[in-house]
Amino acid sequence: MATNTQAGIGFSKAEDINIATKEAYEKAINNISKPSLLIAFSSIKYNQEDVVKTIGKVSGNTALIGCSDAGEISTAGPDEGGLAIMAIESEKIKFTLGSGGALEGKPREAGKRLAQDIKAKSKDELKCIVILTDVLKGNGADVVRGVQDEMGKDFLIMGGAAGDDFLFKETFVYLNDEAMSSSVVGVGLSGDFSLGVGVRHGWVPIGLPMKVTKSNGAVIEEINGKPAVSVYEERFGKSAEDMRKEPLATIAITYPLGLSVDGSDELLIRDPISVDEKGAITCAAEIPEGSEVRIMIGSQDEAIVAAKNAAETALSHLNGKKPVFALMFNCIARKKLFGRKANEEIEAIKKILGEDLPLIGFYTYGEQAPLGGDLNTCFSCFHNETAVILLIGE
Repeated sequence: MATNTQAGIGFSKAEDINIATKEAYEKAINNISKPSLLIAFSSIKYNQEDVVKTIGKVSGNTALIGCSDAGEISTAGPDEGGLAIMAIESEKIKFTLGSGGALEGKPREAGKRLAQDIKAKSKDELKCIVILTDVLKGNGADVVRGVQDEMGKDFLIMGGAAGDDFLFKETFVYLNDEAMSSSVVGVGLSGDFSLGVGVRHGWVPIGLPMKVTKSNGAVIEEINGKPAVSVYEERFGKSAEDMRKEPLATIAITYPLGLSVDGSDELLIRDPISVDEKGAITCAAEIPEGSEVRIMIGSQDEAIVAAKNAAETALSHLNGKKPVFALMFNCIARKKLFGRKANEEIEAIKKILGEDLPLIGFYTYGEQAPLGGDLNTCFSCFHNETAVILLIGE
């Protein structure tokens, strides 16, 4: 008879990676005899090769997946500059690790390779793939499309884009004893379990819809026939030069762009990062030419309501089954919006999912999940500034 799934969580901010790993791992396996999988999220302050090597050493090379982050999330709440580890033991859930290899300017191909790798290794029908990817070197939306090319557009894809403590220089993903930049990895879930998904952002549109009249991938050159930055110049009275000196990303934490998507009432958030000398805006993910966008506004209150809604939706998907652990992929922009009140968002989620439920997550540079958390279609997209929850139950 299959044993119940058990999960444990550990966190440490020790400066020495050997001490941090030992502390986090020992807390994570407190009630676990033989973990099936380890999930780790780490600050870039640690040498990333050392992170995976030390985890392998203390765990006896237990299967590992994870990434560098822009802040850690655990049952204890949000933090930064540390190492979070979740240990999962289960005979009901099968975890199949895979790699899409280097993005190399071809993220869609890497996403497809990842899905093929996991699919070939799995002995059972896959219910979901959780992906961790570098978006500084490759279009996150294309990685998702690549997985869909292999698994079908309605296959459930969840995950987050690795971070580097808000430096935007280099991120890493982990697979067993390797820490890799410019790469994508993932874990496929199959077996006897229930899952719930919650996806909400809480930003609301202001002003009239605008048309993207010229764009190239993540770079918006023109909106309504004018340099893209003009939509921010006109609304906030700042010049493009001012926004180059004070990064547009600072304004976009509260005022990102919302992208209309067919089949969804909720706008996809797109996070402007920088503006060039011609007034073109580079976003954290693509905005197709011809699409409709609006300036959005965010508030702490609305963001907490959205997080609660995401947790309630995820829990409702379990249909009364007991949750055993949760993964959270939460945009760094949300942490910046909350500032010192970031804990309020996580506490609101815990009150719904369970105060003691093992929870691990990280602050991301983008999230992968179905539009609106819809499990009927499961059409996954690449999001910004969104709270994403994957809840596992039995």
